[in-house]
Amino acid sequence: MSLAVVYTRAQNGIEAPPVNVEVHLSNGLPSLSIVGLPEAAVKESKDRVRCAILNSRFEFPTRRITINLAPADLPKEGGRFDLAIAIGILAASGQIPLGKLKQYEFIGELALTGGLRHVRGILPSAIQTARANRILIVARENAAEARLVSEVELLTADHLLEVCAHLCGQQSLPLFKEQAVVAQTSFDQDMADVRAQPHAKRALEIAAAGGHSLLMIGPPGTGKTMLASRLPGILPPMTEPEALETAALQSISDQGFKIQQWRKRPFRNPHHTASGVALVGGGSHPRPGEISLANNGIMFLDELPEFDRRVLEVLREPLESGRITISRAARQAEFPSRFQLIAAMNPCPCGYLGHSSGRCRCSPDQILRYRNRISGPLLDRIDMHIEVPSVPIHVMQDQSGKAEEDSQTVQQRVITARNTQLNRSDIANSQLNNKQVENYCLLKKADQQLLERAIEQLGLSARAYHRILKVARTIADLSKEESILTAHIAEAISYRRLDRMQRN
Repeated sequence: MSLAVVYTRAQNGIEAPPVNVEVHLSNGLPSLSIVGLPEAAVKESKDRVRCAILNSRFEFPTRRITINLAPADLPKEGGRFDLAIAIGILAASGQIPLGKLKQYEFIGELALTGGLRHVRGILPSAIQTARANRILIVARENAAEARLVSEVELLTADHLLEVCAHLCGQQSLPLFKEQAVVAQTSFDQDMADVRAQPHAKRALEIAAAGGHSLLMIGPPGTGKTMLASRLPGILPPMTEPEALETAALQSISDQGFKIQQWRKRPFRNPHHTASGVALVGGGSHPRPGEISLANNGIMFLDELPEFDRRVLEVLREPLESGRITISRAARQAEFPSRFQLIAAMNPCPCGYLGHSSGRCRCSPDQILRYRNRISGPLLDRIDMHIEVPSVPIHVMQDQSGKAEEDSQTVQQRVITARNTQLNRSDIANSQLNNKQVENYCLLKKADQQLLERAIEQLGLSARAYHRILKVARTIADLSKEESILTAHIAEAISYRRLDRMQRN
């Protein structure tokens, strides 16, 4: 029989759709053609595969070879199909048996010597292969990443000959069962390093407990970046589904996935010159951008008003939906982007408005133009706005005071509050929809009137109203209170600092 079907997987965003490599040998002038919407790198595989087969001491068929990558309307890119194509040619020409091919999926790029090389995006393929109840064969360099999917049956090899020997029953490839040595999820940056700033540290704890977005406003050198960099150390540990989703996004990105990043919440800090495409992702073959690479983690935007206004506007929809869809003429890809936005800005262009030195000379018009670089709709989607004032030098030098709380102590309170939220609604408070807010954020009549007066005086929108309720719910959870009390509402209102500054 001159027909063989081999199973592999393509890459389409974070998905790994199945691809059948159909190899047919027929009479005619010797040739090799690949059909099924292959990109340039896939078309070039004919030369890599031919050399790999010959250098592995197999016979390359001198017949008309047609290779179909089905489904035909799914674009294929990269060298990930090399191994499957080579196995298909050898099986169709009768050099290896056909019988066992149905239970395997093959992913790997071939060197001219026949060696197997690492490919990008192996983790989504491993997840889908496990669901299809097949055995995955990959290069040994991909083993640690693929093994993060505990359900997958995994075989690894260094050379095409090893795969063929296994299929022929001559020398079996052992199941790869080694658990990857993963670094501990500890952080070198500790909350105990931050002197003073109790109000900012309290806000950071609330943001961590409920997954709320946070904007810090203050002069240069007050610790805004220092606080933001310590947020990962107080967040709850990642769950298995969160870790797999985050690792899959990193796996398909240009940077690739590193095993040391496993179960570590990402912390992305793009420069203010970044473009909109850099943030949301894009390209002719869509790749995840910063907001997707920050999925289940933090995206820190320092010097927020310095970002191009059009760039900041692309954050509005992902902040609400937690997903981003990138559409191109021929392709569409959807990426998760459930990130926690932490931003920092100065109070005025020079940065020293309200500083004790009195050095600020910015006019009211300059200050207004500076703050108006952040649109109202985006500001409305940021749950908490706080002021981070300058710290007197004698406080920084004081060695006699009590020790600051470390990250581990704060994290325990955050984990307890987050577990309360998950037991109540299965999601963090920041993700509650309007119906859930009505169910879980009930207020007494006096508290409702207090909130209504605040909304009217500050001129806040309905969205801001719901976000205040969510923050109040998180404060109550940290206090281990079943109901939202007046103190919780008052504190949540106090975290709308920029609204009050603009009102004044």
